[in-house]
Amino acid sequence: MINLELPKKLRASANQAHQVAAEIFRPVSRKYDLAEHEYPVELDTMAAMVEGLADSGTQDISGATGGRKAGSGAAAGDDHATELLGNSNGGNMSALLNALETCWGDVGLMLSIPYQGLGNAAIAAVATDEQLERFGKVWAAMAITEPSFGSDSAAVSTTAVLDGDEWVLNGTKIFVTAGSRATHIVVWASVDRSKGRAAIKSFVVPQDAPGLTVSRLEHKLGIKASDTAELRLEDCRIPADNILGSPEVNVEKGFAGVMQTFDNTRPLVAAMAIGVGRAALEELRTVLEQAGVEISYDTPANNQHAAAAEFLRLEADWEAAYLLSLRAAWMADNKKPNSLQASMAKAKAGRMGTDVTLKAVELAGPLGYSEHTLLEKWSRDSKILDIFEGTQQIQQLIVARRVLELTSAELK
Repeated sequence: MINLELPKKLRASANQAHQVAAEIFRPVSRKYDLAEHEYPVELDTMAAMVEGLADSGTQDISGATGGRKAGSGAAAGDDHATELLGNSNGGNMSALLNALETCWGDVGLMLSIPYQGLGNAAIAAVATDEQLERFGKVWAAMAITEPSFGSDSAAVSTTAVLDGDEWVLNGTKIFVTAGSRATHIVVWASVDRSKGRAAIKSFVVPQDAPGLTVSRLEHKLGIKASDTAELRLEDCRIPADNILGSPEVNVEKGFAGVMQTFDNTRPLVAAMAIGVGRAALEELRTVLEQAGVEISYDTPANNQHAAAAEFLRLEADWEAAYLLSLRAAWMADNKKPNSLQASMAKAKAGRMGTDVTLKAVELAGPLGYSEHTLLEKWSRDSKILDIFEGTQQIQQLIVARRVLELTSAELK
């Protein structure tokens, strides 16, 4: 028998996250959508709550950091559905479910929760034990994208040069989520441009480091509660031991260390899209029922109202994305390579999120297009979830390489 019921310990954490989404995020969602770049003061309460949960050993409710290290749980047996939620660690799974619930409330606010930035996932994935002691409680943003490239993370042109006991960083990073609010930035930079992607390393840069400046904040289509910054590093100096992982350049290994971060964060971004999608489906169901449209699971879709048939299609698509994401997180928790599954989850959920939210606006008619509901906002928020952490096209390329067993040089 396949049992996909959540374990009790995961349900408790997810329920806490849902309460936060319903009682803190939803009531102010429209407020901060209309007040871009204004700091959500309500999140100060969240910061204290998250810190208290972390200190008590309870999983945080934001879902941004995942487990201590990627795949730190015990190895599991065969990969099949009966084991899907039966892992011994559960950090990635819990983070995924919490991200889903909080984004059911508001994606932008979830991305703004203090001390739970995407850079924290990078620290958790590749930091040494000593670095975890120093950076375990910082608020870390992630800075990868540059003006000259988007999803091709191997094209990093920001440089890091070792000068005595300090690294000197130079470059520009754009579209940095929480870039102006976070206390630290995880910056991707090359330690030797002549050695290509193998020389790309990640560095923890304090917000007050000399040479680091926030040059501007972006105006965006959605997730307006979240600040998105452009950062400039001009002879920015940080301690030599702020490089995550080993400073040695291993040409054969490539930059698998820094890329490991994506195997953990892509399922989380998928979960964000799943959370927004579920919110839109719930609102759409209410709108359709109020309009007298009955949705039946016992009657063939082609014998139902066209809107009901479309709702069933959207809901099935949502379910597929949800299960793919659960599988990717389970694999991370059980030390199974999940690069393929992480990209599958991200690709499916990203496309599902935009499809579901836009169709919800369409089926709700003028009500969906107005600000009387949050449907139009969710349709704007969902688009970024199909873009950041690797676009839809990049995810499909990764999936194709894994399935066909081709290298990046063989399939571009």
